[in-house]
Amino acid sequence: EMDDEDCERRRMECLDEMSNLEKQFTDLKDQLYKERLSQVDAKLQEVIAGKAPEYLEPLAALQENMQIRTKVAGIYRELCLESVKNKYECEIQASRQHCESEKLLLYDTVQSELEEKIRRLEEDRHSIDITSELWNDELQSRKKRKDPFSPDKKKPVFSLTFTRPYIVYMLQDLDILEDWTTIRKAMATLGPHRVKPEPPVKLEKHLHSARSEEGRLYYDGEWYGRGQTICIDKKDECPTSAIITTINHDEVWFKRPDGSKSKLYISQLQKGKYSIKHNHS
Repeated sequence: EMDDEDCERRRMECLDEMSNLEKQFTDLKDQLYKERLSQVDAKLQEVIAGKAPEYLEPLAALQENMQIRTKVAGIYRELCLESVKNKYECEIQASRQHCESEKLLLYDTVQSELEEKIRRLEEDRHSIDITSELWNDELQSRKKRKDPFSPDKKKPVFSLTFTRPYIVYMLQDLDILEDWTTIRKAMATLGPHRVKPEPPVKLEKHLHSARSEEGRLYYDGEWYGRGQTICIDKKDECPTSAIITTINHDEVWFKRPDGSKSKLYISQLQKGKYSIKHNHS
């Protein structure tokens, strides 16, 4: 058993011991903080200097990733440039082929129109009585080939008597011949005494049957409509595939696989210059 004085003394000793322990703990905590702070400062200096392993390892991985992505981007750039170059060459080739196709089509069209005009002139020449004097004047004027506005130029005069004033227009001889032919046709049709025309010139026979009816094309027993795929064939050329876009009274428009558009005249199909058939492929 302890008396009050011993208890008080013991309590004071315990309090002093606790104070000493707290002071030692505080000192150790401050010392540990200072040591950890110095370590962090040293590691920061190593990072700034580029020597810390914690910094060098992720940096190496980033640089490797950057090199791989740069290489991939370069390869992709070369592929894009090659693709653009190939597309440009394809466009140039398609434009040239379209130009050549349009040139051939224009040549055939002009040739067909000229043949049709020649045929009509020959028919008019045989069916209408035109004075030989007018034709001789026309031939002489073509041989001379003088300026039409020259004062020495003499226009052919028709052997007709007018009771009223009339005007002589400065027209070409071919225009005068066509007008005169039209007038004689009207006179022969409406006049009281119709002159029996001579038998017309035998027209050119069509090798194939072709016509358009209500937006559809009839060719050699088969019908063709808008949006159908056909195969166009011409002599001495490779057949080409196309899609019908429009069917008019005397022409057929189609689109080629390269996107270019062209047309065919029904008269060309009738004469056999071109032939078409269904493309079921």
